[in-house]
Formats: sequence, C-alpha cells, structure tokens
Amino acid sequence: MSSRETLSRNLRLLRVARGLSQEALADSASIARSYVSALERGRYSASVDRLDKLAAELGVETYVLLMKELPTEVLNS
Repeated sequence: MSSRETLSRNLRLLRVARGLSQEALADSASIARSYVSALERGRYSASVDRLDKLAAELGVETYVLLMKELPTEVLNS
C-alpha cells in the first residue's frame, strides 16, 4: 500500500471514528470539503503543513496519518 493510500484510509477511518463529516473536518481545518474528499479518495497528496492541520483537528500526531496499522486506542480516543 502506498503512502497516499495509507493516508486516504487513515484520514477516513479517523474522521468517521471522531463522528465528523467531511464538511465538519474541512471547516475546522480551514480547507475545502472537496479537498478532504479528494484526499480520502487518493486523488491528491497533502503538504506536511496540511497534514499537521488535519492531524491536530483529528486529535492525533501527524505521523499517525501515515501508519500502516492504526492502533485500536487511536481509533477509540
């Protein structure tokens, strides 16, 4: 699995686990909903600055977005 695919999967898993819509996450991160959608579909890659912002809004460290396996405690926190 590529890093882009891993990011796509983890972003969606964490967003859903936090009970956020794409629009809510985008609003809190000050980005467009279509950008969040494109990231989740693997259409775009994100800058480190954008990853930092998304991770902060999801309540995780940035590196978590690129982990091949998300620990259960990360999803349930």
